[in-house]
Amino acid sequence: MPCKNEKETQRLKIKLTNAAIRESLEIETPSFPKYVTQILNLANQNAQGTRPKVVGQLSDLIQEFSGKTLPEWEKWYLKKYPEAIKISNKKVLELVEGLKDAAEKIDYHMVNEWVKDLVIVKTFLGLKFQEAILKKGAEIKGADYRLSDNTDESKGIDGYIEGIPVSIKPDTYKVKKSLSEKINAKIIYYKKVKDGIEVDYSEVFASPTAQ
Repeated sequence: MPCKNEKETQRLKIKLTNAAIRESLEIETPSFPKYVTQILNLANQNAQGTRPKVVGQLSDLIQEFSGKTLPEWEKWYLKKYPEAIKISNKKVLELVEGLKDAAEKIDYHMVNEWVKDLVIVKTFLGLKFQEAILKKGAEIKGADYRLSDNTDESKGIDGYIEGIPVSIKPDTYKVKKSLSEKINAKIIYYKKVKDGIEVDYSEVFASPTAQ
């Protein structure tokens, strides 16, 4: 059974919501219609309306600020960046107009196609992209490729390019390579990027004298 001190310690752990922090500092919370905040956040992400090059490095600026109140901070900030809010507003609003135009084009069939691509196609691609890596490597090398069988897979081999056994690993494997099991195959490294994967075929394409 917890002693008194343990109970008191547990009671000291609380959660302060953003709304509670605003209330504590007597700062009014703006009211927006449903979904508006999500739309504005999306528009801002794409427009980059509040990036440091537009509004300054806010985390540093607030540390420089020596005042105490919100009005003091607003006055201090606008003196340093008098056009920042206006420029940010323009960037975000232009993106919102673009989103409005796009939203008007969305219908049942478009949503259905999007959901199908997300649930069916992208799930499949997430599991099967190794074959695309092998196929592209073989295409660049002007050679044939094939996927591994169960025996090969048990040895860490994912496939073959021009008869050369290859293993496909994320680029983070480079750091762990010395600690991992020995794989008797060339390593193809990949890194996930925003719109796909970046693939490093260096080991496969290296000449024998360069290895």
